[in-house]
Amino acid sequence: MQSQPTRLTGRRDGMDTWPQPKRPRLTAWLLYRVQRLLAPSAFHGWLGKWLETSAVRYRIFTGTEKSIKKEIFGCRMCGQCALPATGYACPMTCPKQLRNGPCGGVGGDGSCEVHPSMRCVWVVAYERAERQGHAADLQLLQRPIDHRRWGESSWVNYWQHRDDDLWTSDDGLDTAPVIWRPEPALRAGRR
Repeated sequence: MQSQPTRLTGRRDGMDTWPQPKRPRLTAWLLYRVQRLLAPSAFHGWLGKWLETSAVRYRIFTGTEKSIKKEIFGCRMCGQCALPATGYACPMTCPKQLRNGPCGGVGGDGSCEVHPSMRCVWVVAYERAERQGHAADLQLLQRPIDHRRWGESSWVNYWQHRDDDLWTSDDGLDTAPVIWRPEPALRAGRR
């Protein structure tokens, strides 16, 4: 697969290898607390803008983010991090890159269909989120990622509110639009 450069990094990190489920190295309890420290604030907004004014600063910051998140989560640098809504188990480590839950091939023991010796990332996400009282977060629908953001800093994007609409505010089931409604004659079996 040929990588396309991104806006500031010049390359698409993480796109040259197939993902494998990874169990995060830190507890969800700790990560939910760290998230509070990294939540958007006036300081973080300023920091994100300052980092983006210099390609060198941005690359150093993004490289540091990549190293930390790859080690802890198996991060592939999609630039649109869903960790806070997935129990801090990265959905992009799913070999099928499913961001809305497990595929139909999850083993009865919670194993991944593609890598049977590994746990499904969504099973891990549910277990971690449930233990911290965040299981409802997994019902939020994840919007498709913008592949043009691969390699970008998800922290900067988060602080700049570029990913505020990454997931819906509900599960979408109560307000699902009617795609097709048969005409009355068809419902009655007449043409």
